[in-house]
Amino acid sequence: MPTNADDLHTFLRTRRSIRRFKTDPVPDSVIQRILTTSVFAPSAHDQQPWRFCVVTDLSVKTRLGRALTSQMRADMQAQGAHESDIEKRVSLSLRRMDETPVVIILCRDTTAVRTDTPEEVVMGIQSTAQAGLQLLLAAHAEGLGGNWICWPLYAQGATRSALDLPKTWEPQAMFFIGYADETPKIKEMKDLQSVMKIL
Repeated sequence: MPTNADDLHTFLRTRRSIRRFKTDPVPDSVIQRILTTSVFAPSAHDQQPWRFCVVTDLSVKTRLGRALTSQMRADMQAQGAHESDIEKRVSLSLRRMDETPVVIILCRDTTAVRTDTPEEVVMGIQSTAQAGLQLLLAAHAEGLGGNWICWPLYAQGATRSALDLPKTWEPQAMFFIGYADETPKIKEMKDLQSVMKIL
């Protein structure tokens, strides 16, 4: 674990997205530690709008995967994709879901706002996203790999139905978490000078 500023910066910069995981289960206590750290993320007006659904049961993961890929299939067909491409993507998505030890759905509670304005909605989404980053860093601290996946954002109703989530839980993202079974490539970052402006 980081013991000084340099170590902390190294830790933060070495987090990578992992897409292949070992079959080793992740202890419940570790998942609890990750989520406990996640909820320390900052949030607008301290509304803490994040909600988490943790899925480890294979039958539930399969049900969720089928719900998501059903929407994926419909979207790809509407875009005119070839059936062979659709089947390939659906098959890969279902395999990834089944092989992931832990799936965490990150949701925004639509009632966690001060007022019902577009700006407040955006602030809630931003706050929820910050909890998602905190989750990935907490998993990294536990020696786990993780991957941020946006599938539920395109299939909020299907996700909510498959997991029997409350109506106020708006799915925003999904995280695959587990012990890495791959070495991620070195990440090529944009030059800092091209993404900042100092006045």
